[in-house]
Order: sequence, then structure tokens, then C-alpha cells
Amino acid sequence: MVTVAAGLAKPHNAFGAVRLALALLVVVSHAFSVTTGAVLDEPLAHLTGYTLGEHAVNGFFAVSGFLVTMSLLRRGPRDYVVARALRIAPGLVAATLAVSLGLGSLMTSLSLSAYWSDPGVWRFIQGTLTTFKSNAALPGVFSENPFRFPMGTVWTLKYEVLCYLGLLAAGLLGTLRRRWLCPLLVAGLAVALAAAGLRAGEMPKGLETSLRLPLIFATGAAFFLYAERAPLSWPLALGGLGLAALLHGTALYPPVLFLAEAYAVLCLGLIPPVRHPALDPRADLSYGTYLYGWPVQQALHALMPTASAWALLGPSLVLTLAVAALSWRFVERPALGWKARLIGRRVAADAA
Repeated sequence: MVTVAAGLAKPHNAFGAVRLALALLVVVSHAFSVTTGAVLDEPLAHLTGYTLGEHAVNGFFAVSGFLVTMSLLRRGPRDYVVARALRIAPGLVAATLAVSLGLGSLMTSLSLSAYWSDPGVWRFIQGTLTTFKSNAALPGVFSENPFRFPMGTVWTLKYEVLCYLGLLAAGLLGTLRRRWLCPLLVAGLAVALAAAGLRAGEMPKGLETSLRLPLIFATGAAFFLYAERAPLSWPLALGGLGLAALLHGTALYPPVLFLAEAYAVLCLGLIPPVRHPALDPRADLSYGTYLYGWPVQQALHALMPTASAWALLGPSLVLTLAVAALSWRFVERPALGWKARLIGRRVAADAA
């Protein structure tokens, strides 16, 4: 049976393509709620209890937990911090400024002078960049849309950064050398999620999210830590998803589903038939697609409020990919260049 280590040893993987596909699925998912204002109008919500976008975010966190654990262990704490900061911050800063100062100026119902002098614009920038606030509105922007906020996906970055910091703390404290602690954490979070599902009434979404995303991130990390032993198998992946389907409606359904999804996404990235040199692109448009998909969809709905979700889906995907390509070319790739130079200088200094 192929192991994770054997999959990593191959010259190419499909994680770049998987991340882009997941980002595009988020855009597809939001096409429905943006036009109606009802989250449950998104695909898969009634069938699985979770929207297509939530399933895609689960995949993101599994891949992230796997790859950033590899980054920390291979680079060390200092280079890990540099790499994470330069991957997240430049794109977020550019998107926040582009949406608030660019798109907002074009879409606001206020005069341009009134818009720019409104303190709400600057509160929006500050809240987005400091606390990843995703439900803040801009003055006079999207006021007739079901949802007013223009950057509805940045909330997940808060959990992403918290997971990064937790992993960094584990590395600094030396607990990553005790590999068994990571599966123990996964088991603890899974049990906590199942126990929360036993409480009377519907589980608060905030509580579920605060357990769900760290659980999936830790699962990805555990698969890297046990790369030499962890098997990669499509029958196992399909069996896990099938077991989750059988448990639907029980307290065990959420943790089993999330663990199965994490495993399936890692299989997608590391074993055939998905892994292929053509699916290992140099340009990574996933982050830009994730950041800009929502504001593009909000703008299209504001301009064509009577158009259906299906009618706006194609244009929103095309425009989002175009903006994501600009973000990659002019913001994200240069930032990664700075990362290479900063880490290279540090390595050279240590060698000297």
C-alpha cells in the first residue's frame, strides 16, 4: 500500500490544483446565497448538513495542516514565520485595499468625497486586517444586496492563523517530537465535537467551527508526522465517506465526516489519478480566488439584481480568476520572491 511518504517522494503532487478547485467550489457555493441571502440555498446544505463552501474549506484546512507542518519541520521556526506571514499578509492587504478603496469607490451610492471621508471605510480596513472581520459593510456599498459585507470569506483566515500559531507553539515547545500527541489531539477534538452534538438543541455554529477547523488542521498535521506509516488508499477514502453517510443524523456524523474529508483530500493531492505534472502549476491562483470571489459576486449581483445564481455563476468565475491572476502576478508572487530572499539570506548568514 502506498504511504504518505511515498507519495511525497514523487516529483509532482496535485495540491496546487486541489487548492484551486476548492477555492472555485467556494465561489460556486456562494453564487446561491449571494443572490438570495439564504445560506441553506447553497448546494449540499440540505443533503449533507453543510454547504459546498464548508466542505471546500474543510479541504483547505486539511491541506494546510499537512503542508505547513512540513514547512515548520523542514524550515525551522524563524523561516516558518516568514513564510506564513508573506503568504497570508500581502494578498490580504492588497485585497482589502482594492475592495475598500477601489471597488467601494465604484459601487457606493455616496459621492466620492463623502465615501472617502466616511470613517466607516477606515474602520472596515482596520477590522479586516486586524481581526479578519468578514461581516463589516462599506458606506453605501451593496446596500440593496441580501448581504451587505464585501469580504465575506476572510473569517476563515482567523482560524488559519490561530492554527499556524498553535503549530508554532508546539514546535517551539518540542511537542512535535512526541508525535503521538497530535493523534491524541485529533481524537480529543473529535470526541469534543461528538459530545457537543449530544447537547439539547442545535449546536451553535461558532462552537462547531471552533472544533471543526482545528480538528481538520490537526488531522492534516498528523498525516505528515506519520508519513512513513500512514497509508494512502482510495478504498479507505471512499469507505470513510461511506461510513460518514451511514452515520448521518447522529452525533458521530460530523467528526467522522470531517476526518474522512481530510483523508480524501490528501489522497487527491498525493496519489493517482489526480497527481500529474500538469496539475502542479507554477501560478497559485487559489488564495486570490478565495479572497476575491465574494466581492466579485457581490458586485455582479448589485449590477444585475434580477439575474439568477446560475446566470451569474459563469461571469463570476471568469472575473474572479482574472483578478486572482493579477493578484498572483503583482502581489503574491513578488511576496514569495521576498520570502526566498529573506530565507536565503538567513541561511547564508547561519552558514557563515
